[in-house]
Amino acid sequence: MKARVGELWNRAKKAIAVARATLSLDSDSAASRAYYAAFYAVSARFALEGRSFRRHSGVEAAVHRDLVKTGIWSVQLGEGYSRLAEVRSIGDYGEAEHVSEKHAAEAIEIATEILNTVAREHSDIFATPSATGGSGD
Repeated sequence: MKARVGELWNRAKKAIAVARATLSLDSDSAASRAYYAAFYAVSARFALEGRSFRRHSGVEAAVHRDLVKTGIWSVQLGEGYSRLAEVRSIGDYGEAEHVSEKHAAEAIEIATEILNTVAREHSDIFATPSATGGSGD
């Protein structure tokens, strides 16, 4: 289980770094990577409890049911996770619709907040990702 948790956390750190690095090049890709950073971080958090999900919608439902409704996370953080899922859908599948650079930057901020929240909740396991785009330790 520890290896899986570590792999998910490493993916989260890499995804947020790539989101930051690609923002000015491709806002669709940056938004998608921001979502995946949050998705991997939340998945790592749930994996600590021995939980995994088959679908992205299952992770989102668990965020709201198990983190927001219980008061562990704020309503705003839960809404942020859902917003990331929306922009990821546009970025990955929007065809003629695209994520603006402004909205991609907002997605990166939300994802960073989620990673930082997970890192604070389990500071003995997760290092806080660097705000400057590094992968943290």
